[in-house]
Amino acid sequence: MQIIEKYFPSLTDTQKERFGALQSLYTEWNSKINVISRKDIDELYTHHVLHSLGIAKVVSFQPMTMVLDVGTGGGFPGIPLAIMFEEVEFHLIDSIGKKISVVKAIAEELGLKNVKAEQLRAEQAPNSMYDFVLSRGVTRSLPFYEWVKNKFSKNEYNKLSNGILHLKGGDLDEELKELKRKYKVYDLNKFFQEEFFETKKVVYIPRF
Repeated sequence: MQIIEKYFPSLTDTQKERFGALQSLYTEWNSKINVISRKDIDELYTHHVLHSLGIAKVVSFQPMTMVLDVGTGGGFPGIPLAIMFEEVEFHLIDSIGKKISVVKAIAEELGLKNVKAEQLRAEQAPNSMYDFVLSRGVTRSLPFYEWVKNKFSKNEYNKLSNGILHLKGGDLDEELKELKRKYKVYDLNKFFQEEFFETKKVVYIPRF
């Protein structure tokens, strides 16, 4: 928990309480339904929570923003971002029902009223509704863009234009050349000092 406060020192008491509850909640649920690798659960705050919050270093979502988290798994990046941005609506989807049941339970236990979790594939999510679509390494950038390119609203609330925010790692040069469109890469090691973030990035792809 200290690592979250280190990089986000202005958290409210409610945010601190919710972030602080994540370790016990995920440890308990992970023992029933495996949503995080067993060896990784001890690194929950660095590898999952702080990694998710890398998006919050790229854009500070404004109230009324609508966000879709595709392939959310156990709720990343959606749950940490929903704690951080309480006036933003998050729609977390995954094709695996067991994972969504964990996300629903954790959101309920945290009292997050701004999270809706559903078992859906990306193409089944509503069109023309979202300001941003998030994902954490679900697939390569080009097929992901094709899945979600019709999901974006024309309304703009944020300094960053509506688009994809994709948490990725490693050498992306070849993958991003496939896009043949505008994008911007944010290196997370510029925001976070830990070794884990050395090759971690947020890839931003505007909706057009």
